[in-house]
Amino acid sequence: MPTTPPNILTPSLLSSDFSRIGEELVALEQAGLEWVHWDVMDGAFVPNITFGPPVIKACRKRSRLFFDVHLMIQEPDRYLADFVDAGANMLCVHAEACVHLERTVSEISRLGAKVGVALNPHTPLNMVEYLLPQLDMVLVMTVNPGFGGQSFIPFTMHKVRQLRAMIQEIGAETFIQVDGGVTPDNIRELADHGANVFVSGSAFFGYPPYADRLETFMRAVNKS
Repeated sequence: MPTTPPNILTPSLLSSDFSRIGEELVALEQAGLEWVHWDVMDGAFVPNITFGPPVIKACRKRSRLFFDVHLMIQEPDRYLADFVDAGANMLCVHAEACVHLERTVSEISRLGAKVGVALNPHTPLNMVEYLLPQLDMVLVMTVNPGFGGQSFIPFTMHKVRQLRAMIQEIGAETFIQVDGGVTPDNIRELADHGANVFVSGSAFFGYPPYADRLETFMRAVNKS
């Protein structure tokens, strides 16, 4: 993992201005962000269509940010090498989209990227239980994937706590990321339940300037 504070905010470009993604990345870096979240959607696993490897590759030339690439796509194994070659630092695949999840996880690691597995709100944690020692991160979806601006699903808070207990039981250092409806109002509670990587889209990009918004999130998550 790159050098980061204990709690990491990774803004989702899904809520950025698509006409100026390169400039958005520069602005995020200047504001003090270290990570950025790419929501890759294929119109099949989820209804929406967003970015592909060519866009990420073009933007990689303009940014030193850690590219946290969330693959909401069917049969992701077909494209793992393409996304790593494009500049992804981490690939996060959905357990629901992988027929042989361990094989997919091992291939991402072999390609040299950090490894994440995402779980939809209804997907049980035992889908990743045996893989935890191999994972850099588990993404707990706190909304159903496919669209930005959705409201947080309350029961996922308990799911985060259960996952943190599983990770602690085996002595792993796996990060827990949450994605969907994350705001300054609930980020502290999410951290208290065990999350330490927070994706925020509309609640971040909708409130410029970015340096001030980052400070708002970090003040909220770090308050005692």
